[in-house]
Amino acid sequence: MVKPAGLQRVWLKSYDSSFCMKFVDYVKIYVKAGAGGRGCVSFRREKYVPKGGPDGGDGGKGGNIVFRAEANLYTLLDHRYKKHYKAKRGGHGMGKNMHGEDGGDLIIKVPVGTVVKEQVSEEIIADLNFVGKEATIAKGGRGGKGNAHFKSATMQTPRFAQPGEDGEEAYLILELKLLADVGLIGRPNAGKSTLISVISRSRPKIADYPFTTLVPNLGVVKLKDYRSFTVADIPGIIKNAHKGAGLGLQFLRHAERTSLLLHLVDVSEFIDEDPIEVMFEINRELALHSEILASKEQLIVGTKTDLAGDSQRLERLKNYCLKENLPFYNISAATMEGIEGLIADTSSRLNEKLKG
Repeated sequence: MVKPAGLQRVWLKSYDSSFCMKFVDYVKIYVKAGAGGRGCVSFRREKYVPKGGPDGGDGGKGGNIVFRAEANLYTLLDHRYKKHYKAKRGGHGMGKNMHGEDGGDLIIKVPVGTVVKEQVSEEIIADLNFVGKEATIAKGGRGGKGNAHFKSATMQTPRFAQPGEDGEEAYLILELKLLADVGLIGRPNAGKSTLISVISRSRPKIADYPFTTLVPNLGVVKLKDYRSFTVADIPGIIKNAHKGAGLGLQFLRHAERTSLLLHLVDVSEFIDEDPIEVMFEINRELALHSEILASKEQLIVGTKTDLAGDSQRLERLKNYCLKENLPFYNISAATMEGIEGLIADTSSRLNEKLKG
C-alpha cells in the first residue's frame, strides 16, 4: 500500500473502545459560591483613650465559582463522581478595623469545548472553546460592613454590623463538544473508523460488527504544505436514532462545531439497501436532532469501492449526486483509492470557509 505523497499522518488523541467507560461528555452538577463574612461590632478599648469609638472591621468577600478550559483534559469523568462544588466563605471582620480574609475562588477545570448550561432552561451560560478561557459562573457574596462604617455625629456608638451576603448557587449542565474541523457521519460500518485511521494516527477499534465505535475518535490530518485539520469520527447513526435506537444521537453534539461533514455511504456489493435511501435516512436523523447539523455542508463519500462488485450501487449514488449538484467522492481505505483527492478538496473547502 502506497501512501499519497501529499499526505502525512500525525497523532493527536484517540478515544478507543477501552476508553468508552471513561469518556463522559454530559453531566449535571451543583455549584455554590462562598458567602461573605459578617461585619464585626467592636469598640476601641485602650488606656488613656476615652471613648475610642467603633472599630469593627468588614467581613471578607466569598469565593467565586470559576470554570477554566484545560488542554490536558479530554472527558468530564471527574464531574460524574463529584457533583457538588462549594467555594470558601469570606472571613469575619474583627476589632481594630481588621477586615476578614476574602474566600479564595474555586477553579473547576474542564476540557476545551465544554459548554456550561443552566439546568432547567438549558440556556448557555458559557462556552469554553479555547485553552485558558475562564468564566465566572457563580459570584461570591459581599462581606458585611463592620460597625465602624456606621459612626456619625448622631450615632457615635453603633452597636450593629451587617451580615455577609449569601453566594450565588446554580444547578448546571456540563456538555462537552469536541473541537474538530470535519465530522465523519454515516451508518455503522460505513468505513468512518477505517478512514480516520489511514489519514491520521488515530487508532480506533475496527471490526465488522455494528457499533464498533462506542465513543468519538479524534485525529489530525497534516498536509505537506503545513496545513492541517482535525477530524472527528462520530459513532454510527441508524434509523430512529432520535428515539434512542442504537447509540441514539448522544454523540452528535460533537459534530455541531464542525465546519464540514463527510457523509460516508457504503457502496460495497454486500449491502442490499439503496445507497440513496441510506443517505436520506441519516440526513433525516440529523434534521430531527438539530437544525444546525442539517444545514451543514456535506461531501458525499462512497466507501469500500474495492468491494463494489459490478458498481451498480456506486454508479447510482454517483449519478444522483451529479444530478443534485452534490460533491461526490468514491474511495477505498484498503487501497487508498481516492483518499488523496478527498483530503486535498476537504482542506481547500475548509480554507475557503475561513476566508469567508
